[in-house]
Amino acid sequence: MMEKNEILTVYGKDIEAMAVKLAEEADLASLIGDRNKKIGLKPNLVVARPAAQGATTHPEIAFGLIAYLKKNGFNNMVILEGAWIGASTINAFSVCGYKKLADAAGVKLIDTKSDKTRLCDCKGMQIEICESALSLDFMINLPVMKGHCQTRITCALKNNKGIIPDSEKQRFHTLGLTKPIAHLNTVVRNDFIVVDGICGDPDFEEGGNPLFSGRLFAARDPVLCDAWIAVQMGYAVSDIPYIGLAEKLGAGSADISKAKVRELNKAASQANEMFKASAPTGKVGQLAAFINENNSCSACYASLIFALYHLDRKKLGRLSDKVCVGQGFLRKKGNLGIGKCCADFKLSCHGCPPSGAEILEFLHSIF
Repeated sequence: MMEKNEILTVYGKDIEAMAVKLAEEADLASLIGDRNKKIGLKPNLVVARPAAQGATTHPEIAFGLIAYLKKNGFNNMVILEGAWIGASTINAFSVCGYKKLADAAGVKLIDTKSDKTRLCDCKGMQIEICESALSLDFMINLPVMKGHCQTRITCALKNNKGIIPDSEKQRFHTLGLTKPIAHLNTVVRNDFIVVDGICGDPDFEEGGNPLFSGRLFAARDPVLCDAWIAVQMGYAVSDIPYIGLAEKLGAGSADISKAKVRELNKAASQANEMFKASAPTGKVGQLAAFINENNSCSACYASLIFALYHLDRKKLGRLSDKVCVGQGFLRKKGNLGIGKCCADFKLSCHGCPPSGAEILEFLHSIF
């Protein structure tokens, strides 16, 4: 059975199979226990855009988990979400593929915008939370690994904004998001988390510049999950204030040094082909001009993009050589390289793959 401080990673193209692999490795059936428990799956459907645009959770993840759960005797399941203010959740369910999924799997969709709410004491902060979420016995959080214009990242902790009414969403923004997000997660459930790291937009919550990295993560601690994701995206944990506050409030641990990270398979050398298909234009595409890619793994390529995205513009402009990444550089000489495959380069950031934060620190060190 998966431990609370574990983070599992799986790479690939078959998203449904990847989700099943995570559930099997975590022994999700044993984590849930009683087959009569009411299980909720909470994707991120903030807008009505297909997951390929980098904003919403791939429906294949939910479909794979539902198939696994049904195979193991669980049949009391719902999918619940509330799109952002001004957007229709019903439309998002349809456009994002969840209406089709629900019909095929026989699972009820719940639009939390029309849900009844209950005022809850969230460690000293009063927050209205939707009844459909409070009635669950087990919550599976399905956030997208992506950026956010106000909080820098959005993942497990912030994804739970979808189970509060629009009036509370508005209040959260007036309060600055950090404090209410942290307090909300002292009450709402985060029993199992599967992070969609397939092609999230590294900048905007609403998508538009997807960055393919071809991976899913599983976690049980939402604070540890977000701390880990922040570092993968090139940030320090302290850059995302609600992570530390959630830890202080007892929602989990932000100490990634104690995380047990396990890769269930190896990343395929598919980054260049998939990157071109998913993000031919925009900010992410512009950063590709600074990279010399040769048969790179998707995770290493994505970490490099995250680091370049956060690098000071002046320093970025001072790069005299393109940054090399990929298995095509194995045992070759060069000036500037990323990852284990470029270990023989004059300047190299080691790791397989290195995180976005590690690459960023390395790039800063060479100037």
